[in-house]
Amino acid sequence: MNDPTTIRRLYGRRQGHKLRTGQAALVEELLPRVSVPETGALDAATLFGDDRPLEIEIGFGAGEHLAGQAAMRPTHGFIGCEPFLNGVVGALNHIRDDDLANVRLHMGDALEVIERFADASLERAYLLHPDPWPKARHAKRRMMNHGPMDLIARKLRPGGEFRLGTDDPTYCRWAMMVMDQRPDFAWQAATAADFLTRPADWPETRYERKARRQGHEVWYFRYIRQ
Repeated sequence: MNDPTTIRRLYGRRQGHKLRTGQAALVEELLPRVSVPETGALDAATLFGDDRPLEIEIGFGAGEHLAGQAAMRPTHGFIGCEPFLNGVVGALNHIRDDDLANVRLHMGDALEVIERFADASLERAYLLHPDPWPKARHAKRRMMNHGPMDLIARKLRPGGEFRLGTDDPTYCRWAMMVMDQRPDFAWQAATAADFLTRPADWPETRYERKARRQGHEVWYFRYIRQ
């Protein structure tokens, strides 16, 4: 199998605009309380103090989807990974405002966190609107490659679910090509409506709304781990 470390380098800026005083206070006070431990094996007991289903979001943006999922299923544990500080601040706002006790955050590489879970221990994994890296020479930087998907497949339990959302046609075609080569995942689509219509339990993000305002189509992919 391919090595997920082939995309271990994180590309792009870690921070955008300067944090306001209230945002900086959130990072200083709340982030340490909800952060994933930096070392060691990870499981529900380590993260939440009990045995519960675990779900992980890779690159949660401003945290709308992560928070929405966590609010819908308070008995599940949610782990959000995002390399950019401004996105982490957005998630922290949701955690505080919605009083979400079932969310943990990691500011950095999601694959480094996923590796620390036991095999077949995750209920769901989400990858929503990842950076498309549209140039052919940058294709190896895309999260939708066999190395990362090998890792995700190992950590998802049989019957667990991987979800992908994108509004980029190139990424859509690329992802379909990659997943079509994987017998360990079954695409949950019988008709076009199944991947053109956002499922009811798929909270909308601001990025998705922006894409639609710009006239972009959005595709919703659901795969079950075999």
